Amino acid sequence: MNTFNSIIILGPTASGKTKLAAHLAQQKQGTVLSFDSRQVYTGLNIGTGKDLNEYTINGESIPYELIDICGVNTNFHSYEFVKKYIHAFDKCQATNRLPILCGGNGLYFDLVLKEFQNINIPNDEDLRDELEKMEHEKLIQNLKSFPEEIIKTADTSTIKRTIRALEIAKWKSQNHHEKIPYPKLKPILFSILSTVEERNIKIKKRLEQRIQDGLIEEVKLLLEQGIPKERLIYLGLEYRIITEYIYGLYDLKKAIELLETAIIQYAKRQMTWFRKLERDGYIINWIDSDLALEKKLEYINSIMG
Repeated sequence: MNTFNSIIILGPTASGKTKLAAHLAQQKQGTVLSFDSRQVYTGLNIGTGKDLNEYTINGESIPYELIDICGVNTNFHSYEFVKKYIHAFDKCQATNRLPILCGGNGLYFDLVLKEFQNINIPNDEDLRDELEKMEHEKLIQNLKSFPEEIIKTADTSTIKRTIRALEIAKWKSQNHHEKIPYPKLKPILFSILSTVEERNIKIKKRLEQRIQDGLIEEVKLLLEQGIPKERLIYLGLEYRIITEYIYGLYDLKKAIELLETAIIQYAKRQMTWFRKLERDGYIINWIDSDLALEKKLEYINSIMG
């Protein structure tokens, strides 16, 4: 008897996780929930690797959620993602579709797996300005003045986190905190695994393909549509470096070199988070990236039983 109510497909960038998740959704009457911090934005297509063509298999449209849900200029914070995710997960349950959470964003997965509750507490810029003038020890002393039930889970490992803990404590002492109604996840986890060398080769090839597919033209179009260059730079990776190339900071060869290095470093950070997830007690079933798609699906089905 199956005890899981969802599937998580993890993988670093360029690992082929979207294609795998879409085919799995076709087999399992599932819906793919994208866990990507930039695929939420309309207009960011090539640079984010939305690969929407992957969601059509033999003429069948595979349902997906959490893609193209806000404009590029929208300040889309973690809490906004969580609200959209809860709605998408509830929709899956209401329509008897299996949620297949797919992506490589460690923060978003941490939020839903560990059910973070303080992300709906707003920032207090005036308080932050005041607290940033204090020494770390003084901040910790101030935190201890709040009731234990408010600060028992506070993180004081750094000045920045202690300031946030004080911000949360002050807000909770003055307001009623509504608990975020996370769905109770019972997931089975899979992740695509390759050697560092293989992963880097795939990243380089995919970057070359994205340039050919019109990545530079996509960024130019966004700028022509009035998206400020500062916003695109803020969005990072492809959008930062290609925007800087367009504005003459370096030539195309240098831009591609910088971008390749940045994506490789990002993939390394993703793998570090996956390993941390294991240390936190989650069992990840690793899938050899060299396996054909059919073999990957066979392996998943054998584990699921």
